[in-house]
Amino acid sequence: MRLIESILADAASIARMRRDIHAHPELCFQEQRTSDVIAGALTEWGIPVHRGLGKTGVVGIVKNGSSPRAVGLRADIDALPMTELNRFAHASRHAGKMHACGHDGHTAMLLAAAKHLSRQRNFDGTVYLVFQPAEEGGGGAREMMKDGLFEQFPMEAIFGAHNWPGLGVGQFALRSGPVFASSNEFKITLHGKGAHGAMPHNGIDPVPAACQMVQAFQTIISRNKRPLDTGVISVTMMHTGEATNVIPEACVLEGTVRTFTTEVLDLIERRMKAIAEATAAAFECRCEFEFVRNYPPTVNHEAETAFARTLLGDVVGADNVFEFEPTMGAEDFSYFLQGKPGCYFLIGNGDGTHREGGHGMGPCMLHNPSYDFNDDLIPLGATVWVRLAEAWLAAK
Repeated sequence: MRLIESILADAASIARMRRDIHAHPELCFQEQRTSDVIAGALTEWGIPVHRGLGKTGVVGIVKNGSSPRAVGLRADIDALPMTELNRFAHASRHAGKMHACGHDGHTAMLLAAAKHLSRQRNFDGTVYLVFQPAEEGGGGAREMMKDGLFEQFPMEAIFGAHNWPGLGVGQFALRSGPVFASSNEFKITLHGKGAHGAMPHNGIDPVPAACQMVQAFQTIISRNKRPLDTGVISVTMMHTGEATNVIPEACVLEGTVRTFTTEVLDLIERRMKAIAEATAAAFECRCEFEFVRNYPPTVNHEAETAFARTLLGDVVGADNVFEFEPTMGAEDFSYFLQGKPGCYFLIGNGDGTHREGGHGMGPCMLHNPSYDFNDDLIPLGATVWVRLAEAWLAAK
């Protein structure tokens, strides 16, 4: 690996910042302390800072030369609403909050790059350092855009990265086209008529209607959409009843839908609504159908992905840059990619053996209470950000 020496020299101090952020996790749109730490470090390094986009977002501006060209680098900064099982010194000090997805590490990598860029401005143009809040369900990218991110900071393209457990340290993965799915939720309430469980003919039971509905939804996947198109319908909650001898008044179904395209999503929503209403009517129930579209699919742009692939190969060798198999998980970097060309890629977080004594017994996987970011990634990720910015601004 071709790492930048000054970044390696600063790696320990940046790791301490990362662990401080890890110990003080903040949930979406509440990242005030985290934003203060980021803004304070950037200011100390002589980098102008803009705050307040998306409530708690931070944008650092590193300029050099006279070129009007600009590129954006993004890190997410929020934590998850879950309790950490690790007991090492930098474990979360706030019950029910944890950096279980590595956003503390993403922040640290971009901070390390920022420090180097502030001292060694080997580029002509502007690098925008985008520290984004509320990735975990809050749509912080969308909110930063609503507040004028791309108008105030007119970048040509934007790039983001996520650590990936199971992929080796020193390895990367990416691909053009869809890489993460859209995230959507539904809630269906079936209203029947309560009755004694021994006399069902006196009521209208919503439970058989709900059961029929769950089965019928899977025919959308198997019989309505093209087999080559990807889609998932998961009914994950069913709430009904209070007593074993009472037919309930209502039954509620909730769950998630994931797709890689808006066209498939439109089809699934339309067919789910039709099936829900027709099935309810067949069982003489009344139906309330709610469908909420959260994050759109994350779709990498072809040219920017090819650029990133070449750049990553230059840093770690082409043999360590893999084709990423798309996942049905979701990522709100998708909003940025709807507004600007760009690429979202993965950086290997290793197999979990980096964790110190005191870690939980579970695997070091994302959204796991025993997770911890691998600090060995900080100099590598920062080197990639610096080289990417330099190469982008130098390219024709």
